[in-house]
Amino acid sequence: VLKLCDAHSAVLKGNIDLSGKGDLPPGHPVDIMIQENNALKEICKGIREGLLKLTEPGNGSEKLVYEIIAGFNSLMDVDKHYLRKEYLFFPYLEKTGVTGPPKVMWGKHDEIRELLKGSLEVLRSGNLTIAEIEASAELVMEPALRGVEEMTVKEEEILFPMMLDTLTDADWHEISRQTPEIGYCLIDPGEKWMPEGREDTSGESNPDEGRIQLPSGSFSVEELLAILNTLPADITFVDKNDRVKFFSQTEDRIFQRNRAILNRDVRFCHPPASVHIVEKILEDFRSGRENRAPFWINMKGRMIHIEYFALHDESGNYLGTL
Repeated sequence: VLKLCDAHSAVLKGNIDLSGKGDLPPGHPVDIMIQENNALKEICKGIREGLLKLTEPGNGSEKLVYEIIAGFNSLMDVDKHYLRKEYLFFPYLEKTGVTGPPKVMWGKHDEIRELLKGSLEVLRSGNLTIAEIEASAELVMEPALRGVEEMTVKEEEILFPMMLDTLTDADWHEISRQTPEIGYCLIDPGEKWMPEGREDTSGESNPDEGRIQLPSGSFSVEELLAILNTLPADITFVDKNDRVKFFSQTEDRIFQRNRAILNRDVRFCHPPASVHIVEKILEDFRSGRENRAPFWINMKGRMIHIEYFALHDESGNYLGTL
C-alpha cells in the first residue's frame, strides 16, 4: 500500500476540484501547514541548486557541501510538521471513521525521516569526492527531497480537503490550542486563529490560581515571564533529549530566536561547521565530565560571551542545558 501511495497521489495531482474550499483564515491550522509546506519546498529547491553547482568546475566544494548540510538540517524540522499530523490531525480524523489514509501517510513520514537521516549521515562522513556525492544524491538525497515535496501534494490535495470537509470548528480550535506544544516547522506564524463566536481567554488569569510554587517562593506565569525577559542576557533552555524548550524574549537579544525552533533538535539550530562543538558539550554534560562550557566569540565587531550550564535535579540526574 505504501508503494501504491505515490502512484495514487501522482494520478490525482492537479485533478482534484479544490474550488469549493475558499480562502483559509490566517492562523488556521491548515493555513500554517501550507505556509510550512512552502518553506519546505523552497529549501528543497535550494539543496538541488547546491548539488547542481557541485558538478560545475571551479566551485568551492567544501563551502557548498556545508550549505547543503545546512539545507538538510533545516529539512529535519519537517519532523514537527509530521508530528502535528500524527498526534493532532490523525486522531480527529480517525474519530470520524477515516483510519486508512492516516496509517499509510504515517508510514510515508517514517520513510522520509529515514531518507533525511541517511542524507545527513552521508554528507557528514567527510572527504567525499564529487562523484561519491553525485552517487549518494541519486540514491538517498534526491529520494528524500522528492519525498518531502510529494508529501506536500498529498496533504494539500488529499488530506487537508478531506479534513476541512470532516472536522468541526471546535476540532480545529483544539488542534490549534495544542499546536505550540509540538512546535512549528521553519516558520513562526504571526496571527492566532479563533473560530467565530468563541472568545480568546488564553491571556486571562486568576491571580490567586496557577502560581508556580518553588521552595523559596512562588510566581505567577506573568511574573516569571517578566523576570526571564528582564534579565540582561539571552537565555535558551535545551531539555535532556536535546530539544529546545524555551528562549527568553528580551528587547535586545544578540541571537534572534523565533518559535519555529521550539521542540527542535538543538544540533539543527547551529551552523554545520560548529555542530561538533555543541555535540561535545552535550556529551560531556550528559556523562558528568563537565558542568560548564564558557567561551567568547567575535560577532560583527563585538566580543560576545557565551556559557553553557548543565542542569541537574537534587539526585544528580541530568535535566538539560541552559
